[in-house]
Amino acid sequence: MRSQGLSGHKPRRWRVNTTHSDPTHAVVANLLNRDFTASRPDERWVTDITYVWTDEGWYYLAAILDLYSRKVVGWALDATLSTALPMTALKMAIQRRRPRTGLMHHSDRGCQYTSFEYRTELARHGVTVSMSRTGNCWDNAVAESFFATFKNELVHSRSWSTRLQLRAAAFEYIECFYNRRRLHSSLGYKTPSEVEDNYYAASAA
Repeated sequence: MRSQGLSGHKPRRWRVNTTHSDPTHAVVANLLNRDFTASRPDERWVTDITYVWTDEGWYYLAAILDLYSRKVVGWALDATLSTALPMTALKMAIQRRRPRTGLMHHSDRGCQYTSFEYRTELARHGVTVSMSRTGNCWDNAVAESFFATFKNELVHSRSWSTRLQLRAAAFEYIECFYNRRRLHSSLGYKTPSEVEDNYYAASAA
């Protein structure tokens, strides 16, 4: 690395709790049970929320990933942690993918995901709900891994003056790079889009 003029990057250590449970909300069992495999697209989705600091304050990212292809199928950014944040990501994913009955949706037990509004939207589309156990990040490891990659490859590489600046960069990273060009070791060094294209080509044949 020294001979090539490269140096390691040490990310800043921020600690923000994005998971606030509400004891009045109903929760469900961990049906996914750390089985992060899927036999087809839109069979299992995982979702979570993370945070990024800008000079204008915190900006929160909700993302939904398909476990078959690791593609980010829905995402949203907001300055608050209201239910509207993951709801926007969910509606994007449903509109884009139009999943058939049988889809499983896995999240933590944050109040946004256990809210009546969010659970009603899932039920309206016939989605089965699964939730991580309390305080166990490994139950949602794929979503956690995506956020670590997002921060290491994009967020920690620079300072962010405005939320609008970060939104534009996040769009470019997720839609143009991560989904379409980034190779994944878990996919046999293919891109998420390539994996899905191969699946649908094989199904058509």
